[in-house]
Amino acid sequence: MVTIGGCLVVLIAVLVGFTMSGGHVGALLHPSELVTIGGASLGALIIMSPKKVLLDLVRCIVQVIKGTPYNRATYVELFDLLYNAAKITRRDGLLALESQLGEPQESPLFQKYPKLLKNPHVLHFLNNALALLPDGKTPEQVKAALEEELQVVEREHHAAVAVLLKTADALPGFGIVAAVLGIVVTMQAIDGPANEIGHKVGAALVGTFLGILMSYGFFAPMAGRMEFLGEAELIFFRAISTAVVAIGAGENPREVITRAARMVGSDCRPTQAEMTQIFKQG
Repeated sequence: MVTIGGCLVVLIAVLVGFTMSGGHVGALLHPSELVTIGGASLGALIIMSPKKVLLDLVRCIVQVIKGTPYNRATYVELFDLLYNAAKITRRDGLLALESQLGEPQESPLFQKYPKLLKNPHVLHFLNNALALLPDGKTPEQVKAALEEELQVVEREHHAAVAVLLKTADALPGFGIVAAVLGIVVTMQAIDGPANEIGHKVGAALVGTFLGILMSYGFFAPMAGRMEFLGEAELIFFRAISTAVVAIGAGENPREVITRAARMVGSDCRPTQAEMTQIFKQG
């Protein structure tokens, strides 16, 4: 919702400035320019992007609109789950954890955490990370395996951001294409009335305006927002990785959660009262 609000601020500022200069909003309404720029941009995006990247891009855009799921409440659930996992392994050994894994949706270990259950991406990473422990790998091997997974997560996210940025860079060019087409239409009516020629020239210039506005006012900022959301997801996964490695090393449950919490920014890190509640419930 914050992103939608920002987009509205950009749009309103442009329209208010235009009207304050004596312009009429109706002069900017040319659907043909939007069809040309939007269609060309979408086509270019499809040409440059593999199917996986397109799907990731759609998922990221939806997330940009909804906002990050990795807030303090989600971290509280994560740390509560990891604390319980650490207690199981410390009390009953690493093999006892194996019976709690497999299908997270049906696992007693995961049932109390609705925010985590609603995020398949997190469930997949978390389940696979914990599944490394009963295999007898050393903490160094677990850390190396999880680092490889994190590199894949980071690479896939950057691919989605990159194609959106390239589309943003191309939008001013497509705006020029729309403007040139508008000038061609104007040339066809060059012997017409002056007001008709002025209208067509204005429509052509709107193409350039829309291309630049969509690039620097919407697409590029959206790519920047996606970058921040991707970083938030990566920090969440690194907190999981840190905790799982600590569990594998035999650290006590409190130390496991304390180490993971150090990875988290101050805006999302659970408060001392919330951490105390986790330790009491676990």
